[in-house]
Amino acid sequence: MPELPEVETVARGLERRALGRRIAKVEVSHASVIVGSAEEFANTVSGRVISALRRKGKALGLELRSEDGASTRFLLVRLGMTGQFVVRASAAPLENHTHVRLVLDDGRDEIRYRDVRRFGRLRCCTAEELDAVFATLGPDAPEIREEEFSAALRGRRGAIKSWLINQRVLAGLGNIYADEALYAARIHPLTQAGRLSSQAARKLLRSIKRVLARALNFGGTSFRDYLGADGEPGEFLEKLNVYQRTGERCRRCQAKIRRIVIAGRSSHFCPRCQPRPRRPALMHSPRVPTPHLVRD
Repeated sequence: MPELPEVETVARGLERRALGRRIAKVEVSHASVIVGSAEEFANTVSGRVISALRRKGKALGLELRSEDGASTRFLLVRLGMTGQFVVRASAAPLENHTHVRLVLDDGRDEIRYRDVRRFGRLRCCTAEELDAVFATLGPDAPEIREEEFSAALRGRRGAIKSWLINQRVLAGLGNIYADEALYAARIHPLTQAGRLSSQAARKLLRSIKRVLARALNFGGTSFRDYLGADGEPGEFLEKLNVYQRTGERCRRCQAKIRRIVIAGRSSHFCPRCQPRPRRPALMHSPRVPTPHLVRD
């Protein structure tokens, strides 16, 4: 948390409320959420105009154009587990754990970065540095083509759940939507990725794209911390079929939802709709390291 639908919801909110606006002042109250020097970050970001937004997977980049002819910079935002990137009226009370304030234009509005656990990071970088970060990520989950998806699966022995949340091969999925997509495709999370049939792989890819699109339509999923850029929680929580529903009844078959831990990560599934494969992957197999700047 947050995953692709949540980050895309933040991006769309910023497009509505902050695109084309100048960052008049930057205040950093907790330097640990800044990559590099907090002072240099504030000096570089101040005075620039938010001219465009780019997202890949869970990473969000705000293009910052200089009005004095200096080269363009990007504000790379990684929300981690509990990060919020919200536009507020500057007069609104400041919530605890607000670590960065980007005051806009005449000072009436500001973008606030709030992060209870401080796993998220903000980084001011060049276009080349942003491209380098994006290049470490696999194809964006809604955009990956069927042939790419099938080729990436080929020969993989690990659990499909671990494969789906590996950002090097597929950018944007985390625990929530990987569990939901596997449920929709009727695939057990311990299925070996490379043993999926071509038909099952196609069904899984369709399920991934459908689940992500549906979650985006509801503004993402909020449990405790996630808010969109408008400060509103996502409304997809009530639509979840398996994630964090351990012991509750499956909406399709009424079996009880189960939870297992695969390589240190929770996985939720229906034992009837998602039967265990004859040759499951090992539950304790190590995850392939992913190139996150922060823990997700």
